[in-house]
Amino acid sequence: MKINLANIKKAKNLLNNNECIAIPTETVYGLAGNAYSNKACKKIFKLKKRPKYNPLIVHYHNYHDLKKDCNFNNTFLKLYKKFSPGPITFILDLKKNSKISKFVTNKKMTLAVRFPKHPVTRNLLKKLSFPLAAPSANLSKRVSAVCSSDVHEDFGKKIKYILEGGKSSIGIESTIIDLRKKPQILRLGGLDISTIQSVLNKKIKIRNNQSKITVPGQFKLHYSPGIPIRMNAKKIKNNEAYILFKRKKISKPNYFFLSKKGDLKEAAKNLYSTLRMIKKNKYSSIAVCKIPNKGLGKTINDRLIRASKF
Repeated sequence: MKINLANIKKAKNLLNNNECIAIPTETVYGLAGNAYSNKACKKIFKLKKRPKYNPLIVHYHNYHDLKKDCNFNNTFLKLYKKFSPGPITFILDLKKNSKISKFVTNKKMTLAVRFPKHPVTRNLLKKLSFPLAAPSANLSKRVSAVCSSDVHEDFGKKIKYILEGGKSSIGIESTIIDLRKKPQILRLGGLDISTIQSVLNKKIKIRNNQSKITVPGQFKLHYSPGIPIRMNAKKIKNNEAYILFKRKKISKPNYFFLSKKGDLKEAAKNLYSTLRMIKKNKYSSIAVCKIPNKGLGKTINDRLIRASKF
């Protein structure tokens, strides 16, 4: 992808002045601000209407930049070398002398960090003197944004600038892994857990449904288009949209296919844009066929289950 340096410069200037902008990543678009600035981080929470106890993920260019903020171990380095930059977020111990804003961590001594792969945002991060706190660029508990028009739809003129980066290639949030003690998955995401397990050569516990909010994406109601969703549906009701995993020969106006040939990566990439499209078309509810509960299918099901708690 060709990098527009004038756009990068504009984004940098706004961020240097404690403004919030939208940035593209391979997972979803992020609502970004200086992670060292209380002023910028408070703006993120206000714009998203996000509860203050819900911590933010901080984006770095590389692990050398992270050294001043976090302690990390061999497990982190092993996973970093294999999967970063990419759709994986690490929970690490925060250093006492870190300049990370207290609003980012909810005053906790832990930090969620990620190294995004999108070339536009990597170029921006390289030019900044601070990391970026960047939750998904959507209103709290609603469907994440996978393109600039999604961001504009949610925020309009309330956001200073949207750094264009095309449609997100993965289209679903990062996988979150806690590495402070024994590795455990805290959020299913765009990186299949089996690939992480193969690198570490051991099975990893999944703690995806915790009663206490410790990382992003753990609300019971989340990723919602704002209308009811029924899972594993075989029949549909009047004025109900029907989401199908793969394309069928029979097609109706209210049928929405996540993938042409039943590919889980393609289905994940199309999930949020499909939910937004259905909402725009003013259907009263959504029925979802059974999605294979394996690989990225587990992440898709997780997002739909949380979205269905309407």
